[in-house]
Amino acid sequence: MDNKINFNTPTIQNNIDIKTYIFKIISYWKLFLATIIIALIVAKFMTGYKEKRYSLSTVISVKEENNPLFSTGTNIAFNWGGASDEIETIKVIIGSRSHNEKVVKKLNFFIDYLSEGRYRMEDVYGYAPFSVNLKTNKPQLYNKLLKIEITGENKFRLSFDFNELGSDQLITYDVNTIDEFISDKSNFSKEFKVDEVINTSYLNFSLEKNKKFNIGDVFYIKFASFDGTVGNYRGVTISTITDAASLLGLSMSGPNKKRIVNYLNATVQVLEEDKQEQKILYARKTKKYIDELFIKEKDSLNKIERELGVYKEVNNIYDLSTEGTQIFEELIDLEKEKKELLEYNDYLKNLRSYILTHNQYSEGIPVPALIKIQDAKIAEEISILIQKSSLRESLKRTVTEDYPHLKKLNSEITIAKNNLLENIANLKNINNAKISKLKKRLSISNSKLKKIPSREQGLLKYQRNFEISEANYNYLKQKSYEAGTAIAANVSDVKIIDEAKDLGEGPNYPKPQFNYLIGLMLGIVFPLFYIIIREILDNKIHTAEEIQNNYAIPVLGVVGRNQGKNNLAVFERPKSSVSESFRALRSNIQFLFKNAQTDESKTLILTSSVSGEGKTMVSINMATVFALSGKKTVLMGLDLRKPKIYDDFNLTNDIGVVNHLINQKTLDEIIIPTKIPNLDLILSGPIPPNPSELLLNETADKMIKSLKERYDYVIIDTPPVGLVSDALELFKYADAVIYVIRQNYSERGMMKMIDDKYKNKEVTNISYVLNDFSITNKYGYGYGYGYGYGYGYGYGYGKYGYGYHENEEPKSILSKISSFFKKK
Repeated sequence: MDNKINFNTPTIQNNIDIKTYIFKIISYWKLFLATIIIALIVAKFMTGYKEKRYSLSTVISVKEENNPLFSTGTNIAFNWGGASDEIETIKVIIGSRSHNEKVVKKLNFFIDYLSEGRYRMEDVYGYAPFSVNLKTNKPQLYNKLLKIEITGENKFRLSFDFNELGSDQLITYDVNTIDEFISDKSNFSKEFKVDEVINTSYLNFSLEKNKKFNIGDVFYIKFASFDGTVGNYRGVTISTITDAASLLGLSMSGPNKKRIVNYLNATVQVLEEDKQEQKILYARKTKKYIDELFIKEKDSLNKIERELGVYKEVNNIYDLSTEGTQIFEELIDLEKEKKELLEYNDYLKNLRSYILTHNQYSEGIPVPALIKIQDAKIAEEISILIQKSSLRESLKRTVTEDYPHLKKLNSEITIAKNNLLENIANLKNINNAKISKLKKRLSISNSKLKKIPSREQGLLKYQRNFEISEANYNYLKQKSYEAGTAIAANVSDVKIIDEAKDLGEGPNYPKPQFNYLIGLMLGIVFPLFYIIIREILDNKIHTAEEIQNNYAIPVLGVVGRNQGKNNLAVFERPKSSVSESFRALRSNIQFLFKNAQTDESKTLILTSSVSGEGKTMVSINMATVFALSGKKTVLMGLDLRKPKIYDDFNLTNDIGVVNHLINQKTLDEIIIPTKIPNLDLILSGPIPPNPSELLLNETADKMIKSLKERYDYVIIDTPPVGLVSDALELFKYADAVIYVIRQNYSERGMMKMIDDKYKNKEVTNISYVLNDFSITNKYGYGYGYGYGYGYGYGYGYGKYGYGYHENEEPKSILSKISSFFKKK
């Protein structure tokens, strides 16, 4: 009984069959189509559902602009400033809360203009036919939707509901406070005219008409949180323009283009105004100080002029002598020079005191109003100190003390302060030396003065005071003019290059193409995951190739799906593809019978792993094909635990093998002829309590031996080997064994036990038959090619002539409709 067949000897493989998996994936094309359609529908919905967001930008120039009419040595240093880190300062300012508060307040962006959209309330700022003129110093209903319904050419109805569960809130924007308000009404509804002031304890505004009113249009307005609105608009993106260090690009995203345009342009405008105001603040303080001194000096000059006139009239002296004039001019020059040095030393003293007692220098450094700058380094170092202090104060509003750039600024400010203090000390020492020399020269001139007449000395004294006072008066007048000119001629360091403008750009979010692409990808990925998970969890046998690649026992053939009402497929439908597959098995099994003599009876045993794999159906039809070929055949039902054969022949299971094995009936009494020519049947009979013992007694041996003498083929239907050992005990009678596996039913591990016995040569002349096989693209094409599994069933080769086999496959509705029209 050695198995010497080699027509389908398998080679066990563990490699992945790529082609098989491709066919499996393709077989799920309906799933792919459905998921892709669903994903694209979802993508389309999400594209419409997601709020559209637009992005607009503006370009500004940040460059220090100094008035060319003034220089540090001749004016009062009004143009000190213009930070070297101006770009960084601008970036910090634009993101600061204080700056954005000014912009929001300027535009009244805390007022929401809304209309009902398909999925949400849409922002219609700039598109609504009206604007709200709000009295910010009076309370308004906070965070309440106010319905505006257009009722006429210049009329509208304002309506809303008060909070029934508690109090409403009122907000006053000028002081940014929120108060509680309890109304004795449940709702409010009243018609107003355009520009009519709505003046109540909870609403104070009017509507200004911007466009034509369409009667019936409904809008909503809401007075939102000031702080919340400011926080929402601090997201202006700042970028440096490539190859242009002084150019900045400001961009902003949002659902309303008009809001973006107005906010970007307003933020640049506010920035420009603030920078200009900051730049002339020093000049304003200087001019104010000079004007105060100018008024005092003017009063002093008038007083001295009157005293001089009285002295001349009383003493009858009006002019100085030549000697007196010479002394007078010399004294005036020395006094002016001494006064300048003393004033500058006083300034240096005040400047030093201020530097030592203050930590912020952006606004309050003393102004050298009455002196000319002696040393350019003083002006330069004051400028550096102001610049870096201003930048530090701006940074402090938005960053912590540990911010690296802030730490660096603190270090630079300390260095600049020390350098300035050192230069102040050096300059004071130089001035003190000059003053000492001037005092000596003044002492010599005063001694000369004593030699002239007393009346002339008195006149010279008055004239000297008058000249000094007049010089101071003219000097202050000149400086006041310079300060006023500097203020009037000042320009901002920030200039707009390309203002924000709506040019009809489409939204940058959501992106329909991207959404559809993602939808398409997900429509493909999800089914793939489903297929992969299903394959991982799937432990069923699907194809003959799986059996070949994983088990040593060869595959004898494949049996198609039986579409009949019972298991007599070969007899009742001889032209069916299932019948042809059994004829192919009949031919192939002759190779398993090589060891048996040609004229001897042959015994074929059929078994399986578990019940339900079609073992009985294969047994009946194998017996039928042998009988129809003219061979005397007997079919024995030795599955004593769960007999089934009797039902397909419309018999009862009252008498059978069990009755013979317990010596109740003779062998002839249990043999039943069938309607199939040359085929007899032996049923199992009543279910015994000890089936294994019955099959192992001597009566069973004699029965098999007697049947082999009477019949050409003995076909035995045995119990499943995966459940009981009865079938293994019967293998000793077999010339060949068929092990039935059912597609999509038998699990992969079920055949391991019988396969191991085959490898150990405990079982021979055994082959697998794949039952209930159905062709689908999940498992590729042409499985079983070369085995003769019933040509005509359609395994990828086409029908064996369209008239040879009956059409067993159930038609779809579309196929039936197509066939109907073809017949017509």
